[in-house]
Amino acid sequence: MTDINYPAPAAANAASTAQPQVSHKSFVVTWILALLLGTLGIDRFYLGKIGTGILKLITAGGFGVWTLIDIFLVLSGSTRDKNGLPLAEYAQNKRVAIIVTIVVLALGVVSSIISAVVQAALLNN
Repeated sequence: MTDINYPAPAAANAASTAQPQVSHKSFVVTWILALLLGTLGIDRFYLGKIGTGILKLITAGGFGVWTLIDIFLVLSGSTRDKNGLPLAEYAQNKRVAIIVTIVVLALGVVSSIISAVVQAALLNN
């Protein structure tokens, strides 16, 4: 008997040429939720991570620390949905997200400094 090489089944061929799986959850939505409502855990609820969303809500985003960590995780592309899939459209939007986040954080620092200076000036009068 001779060996006959049969072609691989269609499913095997499809699996080898398939694109990597990506979540249907959006990077942009996750980033905006983490930036604006991260202290309430809304970004975690959106990703389907209900348990950590509740913990983040109860602890006010880990007293702010957890919120900052989540923002950096989202911006670095490390955040996954509840199924472990990477967020959609990360590569296309990461640069704008990083720039906007830096601007928002810088404006927050500047406004805090201005507020402290104004308060000090009012207390001295």
